[in-house]
Amino acid sequence: MKKIGLTLLTAFVGGALALGAYRMIENKYADNMSFEDKQKVYFTSNKTAPVVSSTGALDFTEAAAAATPAVVYIRTTYSSKSGGSGQDQLEQMFGDMFGQRAPQRGPQQASGSGVIISPDGFIVTNNHVVENADKITVATNDHRRFEAKVIGTDPSTDLALIKVSATDLPIVKLGNSDDTRVGEWVLAVGNPFNLTSTVTAGIVSAKGRNIGIIGSQDNSDENPFGRTRNQQGAPRLNKAIESFIQTDAAINPGNSGGALVNTKGELVGINAAIASHTGSYEGYGFAIPINLAKKVLNDIKKYGSVKRGFVGVSFTELNPEVAQQLNITNTNGLYVNDVVPGGGAEQAGIKKGDIIDKVEGTQVYESSDLQEHVGRLQPGDKVNITVLREGKEKNFAVTLKADATPVNRTAAVSKSAEELFNKLGASFQPLTAAEKAKFHVNSGVKVTQVRPGRVFDNFEIPVGSVITSINKQPINSVADIDKAITNLRNGNLVISGNYPDGTNFNNMFQVQ
Repeated sequence: MKKIGLTLLTAFVGGALALGAYRMIENKYADNMSFEDKQKVYFTSNKTAPVVSSTGALDFTEAAAAATPAVVYIRTTYSSKSGGSGQDQLEQMFGDMFGQRAPQRGPQQASGSGVIISPDGFIVTNNHVVENADKITVATNDHRRFEAKVIGTDPSTDLALIKVSATDLPIVKLGNSDDTRVGEWVLAVGNPFNLTSTVTAGIVSAKGRNIGIIGSQDNSDENPFGRTRNQQGAPRLNKAIESFIQTDAAINPGNSGGALVNTKGELVGINAAIASHTGSYEGYGFAIPINLAKKVLNDIKKYGSVKRGFVGVSFTELNPEVAQQLNITNTNGLYVNDVVPGGGAEQAGIKKGDIIDKVEGTQVYESSDLQEHVGRLQPGDKVNITVLREGKEKNFAVTLKADATPVNRTAAVSKSAEELFNKLGASFQPLTAAEKAKFHVNSGVKVTQVRPGRVFDNFEIPVGSVITSINKQPINSVADIDKAITNLRNGNLVISGNYPDGTNFNNMFQVQ
């Protein structure tokens, strides 16, 4: 009997040690996992009944129940200096109409939606929902409230990754937007007109839509894919990556950043825009495909910014009118106006006058067909491009080059740690051992993104700089930054480090 008891005790202790070791290993590597891999671990450990397609009976209750708990309400606050999204309704209705602005009356507010994609508090939303916000408040479906910080943004896709300090949050399962089909039923989940947890139904009306809405006010930078042309045929620079899923599920102001899910309750898109003459729903809504969003969000989490590869061409989208102007017979594809010297396309053998006909064997009809595919890849990845040259197909394996254009600069600050982190307006990545040796430092994080109008932008701390300490506390991670900016004394924030050329800086900011 004693032997049996001893055996059971030994087995119990051994099992506990094994479980403890597994938890340590799991926690060690969890931070380096992609969101998709983290979700696989989550759903393996949290078995749920499979949600079956409900289109037969037109009953979407299971899909709505699966998605709604993970869609959050986002309230943003802006100082009077921030402007932009912080305009109040009076200014929008009357000031803009008559060419004048309504008087400012303190902080402005706006709202939108977001989707929880990781149990530890990572939330995807639109860049335009949180852009320039001083304070971001997230309300969950079960009425809990958190302050959020911006981990990073990507204006080119209108995506942003924010985070709240919470655990065991409900998440939406990431789907495969490539599998969505025109005519398929989908649900839009969000918070239109401040009506929280609203679900609407419709179908996928089209895929690969390029509607020219992202970055329409800022076309100063060239995108990774090349130049496009406007309706008059004039060259137009556009850094946006648009390949929207179009849906007739009702999407209204406040839905931005919310979920587009299929009838299995899987996230296939992030609602981003509407086409409307009135500003409200008129039957045309647009969502960012989740397969494109996965790459962007994983990059932001891992690097602090998006690592985007460039094909290295400028092109014109062909149609009958453009073909006639160019005196060619092809009316589909992308006409190569020029190739970037030393770029991937030139090195592969693509020439001016070629017509990009296929990417990875898929027919290219418009710029979005190329943009979305390349937008999922990294510098150094290869992409197979088929061009038409003198009426014959030629295949080229193009190695994507790193973005050589200046990185956008951004920012945001307030009294809580989350607000202050937003006010810094930067994203960070831990230094490698080689980088520490290069800058002769023992600690530090590298600045990977600077958002315009915030502390780092105002102090002219550029991308590539190294932050070694904040308020004399050594910095090696984002967690160290959070700790350093909590409970500031006298409201002073002292940021020390090195510029990219190695020269030192020591800047002090007074927190208001």
